[in-house]
Amino acid sequence: MYRSLFPRDLFAEMDRLQRDVQQAFDLSPTIRGFARNGFPALNVGSTPEALEIYAFAPGVEPSTLEVNLERGLLTILGERKSALPEADDKAAVHINERFEGAFRRVMTLPDDADPDAVDAKLRDGVLHITVRRRASAQPRRIAIQ
Repeated sequence: MYRSLFPRDLFAEMDRLQRDVQQAFDLSPTIRGFARNGFPALNVGSTPEALEIYAFAPGVEPSTLEVNLERGLLTILGERKSALPEADDKAAVHINERFEGAFRRVMTLPDDADPDAVDAKLRDGVLHITVRRRASAQPRRIAIQ
């Protein structure tokens, strides 16, 4: 797809305008999910012992991340700042498709999640959260006598 970096290109301006309107109303799906509500992207899986949550947040400083667990709700909060210069008389931003700003993702955990056994690690832009299941919910074999 042809995209000009110069603001005089009518088609590039129309494309930018369309993206701005869609973002304002959160109407269109993007690679981040539905507009701004889908960052960071999540992968969630489970084993008999734990829930494994991966949040993909490249460019997010660890000091801006916060993970909370309250009443069965896991919340991931943070902020990603822009690396581009501010647009002014001397500098211009031609294309800015990367999400920037504050984000919040909330997820309901199952009843057998143990709120006292949660680990969170950030490595290479991937936040890995492990929520252990309660021991009473673990599958076990009953001996027959």
